Amino acid sequence: MKIRGVDPRDTMWEQDHARYRVHFWDRSAVTAHEFEVLDEVDVDELLTWAQSYAAGQGWSYTVYAAVTDGDRPGLVRLAGVLGDPFADD
Repeated sequence: MKIRGVDPRDTMWEQDHARYRVHFWDRSAVTAHEFEVLDEVDVDELLTWAQSYAAGQGWSYTVYAAVTDGDRPGLVRLAGVLGDPFADD
């Protein structure tokens, strides 16, 4: 991991609360279970819940921040499975 200092004036905005989505991956059934988080939660709280819920089901997970690029909605991966969760290891 490479890290560098930044000038905090290089951004135009920031937001205190994000919208999150969590996708749980049941690889044995090749099934996804997708959820949107409705409350304003801290990402650490969300990650703890996602890890616990996934472990209890025997699934893996991905946590996303829901964002928009202009008027196009999208997801930014924050934690969990990277890429195709159903691809062979």
